[in-house]
Amino acid sequence: MDARRRTVLAAGAAGAAALVAGCSEYGDDGGAPASEQPTPTAPGTGTSGPPESSGAPAGEELARTSEIPVGGGKVFAEQKVVVTQPTAGDFKAFSAICTHAGCTVNKVADGTINCPCHGSKYAIADAAVVGGPAPRPLPPKQITVAGDTIRLT
Repeated sequence: MDARRRTVLAAGAAGAAALVAGCSEYGDDGGAPASEQPTPTAPGTGTSGPPESSGAPAGEELARTSEIPVGGGKVFAEQKVVVTQPTAGDFKAFSAICTHAGCTVNKVADGTINCPCHGSKYAIADAAVVGGPAPRPLPPKQITVAGDTIRLT
């Protein structure tokens, strides 16, 4: 093999190595780089990665119970939380940050919490993944319901 051919082959191998290294930066789903992927939720903690700013001081009123429809819910984008009422009087709260690529879910309809970015859907009762590329449920958030007031705690 002459010197020019060896140079081209060596350059080709270096380029392939660079391509593989670049690809390994991305998460398994091909979405955001692995360094930007959400940290998995530790069992029983209800948090994911570093604490998120809630946008509201703990205990501040988030909504009135009458604002959350039975069998539905409401997204509070500023606070990064979604509140649902799967059955009458049973209020749940979850992070509004999609576990797939970190987009904010934007609506609750037909019994699911929906992400506009890639079509992930979560059940309103427990935030389990019911559709789309999301790898895990939405993490739970703490709320208190006193009278007709829902507070983020």
